[in-house]
Amino acid sequence: MNMTVSLRHQHLDQMKPWTDRQHLLECLSATPEAPDVMTFTFRSDKDNWFRYLPGQFVTLELPAAAEPVMRTYTLSSTPSRPLSVAITVKAQKDSIGTRWMFDNLKPGMRVKAFGPLGDFSHIRHPGEKYLFVSAGSGVTPMMAMTRYMSDTAPLSDITFINCSRSPADIIFRSELEYLARFMPNLDLGFIVEGCGRTDLWSGLKGRIDKAKIGLLAPDFMDRTIFCCGPEVFMDAVRSMLVAHGFDMTRYHQESFQPAQAASPLAEVSDDAPTEAATSISFTMAGKDVPCAPGQTILQAARGAGVRIGAACESGLCGTCRVMKLSGEVEMSHNGGILDDEIEEGYILACCSRPKTDVQIEA
Repeated sequence: MNMTVSLRHQHLDQMKPWTDRQHLLECLSATPEAPDVMTFTFRSDKDNWFRYLPGQFVTLELPAAAEPVMRTYTLSSTPSRPLSVAITVKAQKDSIGTRWMFDNLKPGMRVKAFGPLGDFSHIRHPGEKYLFVSAGSGVTPMMAMTRYMSDTAPLSDITFINCSRSPADIIFRSELEYLARFMPNLDLGFIVEGCGRTDLWSGLKGRIDKAKIGLLAPDFMDRTIFCCGPEVFMDAVRSMLVAHGFDMTRYHQESFQPAQAASPLAEVSDDAPTEAATSISFTMAGKDVPCAPGQTILQAARGAGVRIGAACESGLCGTCRVMKLSGEVEMSHNGGILDDEIEEGYILACCSRPKTDVQIEA
């Protein structure tokens, strides 16, 4: 090993993992990928490396309005290259946060991020062979997992199906075709809704259906399937698989919508025992506020003018994580907080309801 490589390894050994409690993200680059699609690459604002699973997401706090807006994006980068992270995002016509990034986020600028979090990863749901099915920017977690396997297990058996509006809208097409040269078991299948007069396209056209899946992945019944895209797209794929008798324990889909969101207030019947109201002390704001039975800490904070950042408000993204200094709460989350964070005393304000008087660091 030469001296340059040796010094680099010594430097990495001295670095600490990035954590959203202590560090920011600093933009390194903004790269166009397809029409209205950009990849933003970040490093830590300190000397840190990133630890996450391929397919996980982060929530960014963006100064796009009078009050910061929270937007959740899947990481398209691979943790096998830990000195930077990247998100690949598509700006819709009504986008606020994403459009602000396109117009304003430049190299050197810093943003607050929460995470990474999420269960949508082949690390969490391993299989002998995979079928990745995506539409539009839903390709990002699939790309993260494929990049990771390219670095760590290039013989992995992956059938990669992506659906786009047109050939020009296929995100990562060139890189995927490049990776396929070195991954002998990576089979690519692109489906486009239509082509322009100048588009050279000999592939499949139309919308995804059972016939196209069977053509591109004849053995799909034997594969572990990951699916990501618009809700309508994922519902269609899921329905096709169910109708075909697929073992749905091997089906996984990415969604920032939980299976069941927490209700704003618990409904109490006339015959139910009456719960006593509790008190919440927000120590940094210096406010003590009452909390009605069934009310979440986030709802009480908003009613008192105490700002706690929030995005999904269903216990999924982890943005509203706060430290509970004392008292007991009932928390029903959807994976937006880690076990070790709970042990340290952190809770998610959006899905935590006080059982006793509590003190919150906010």
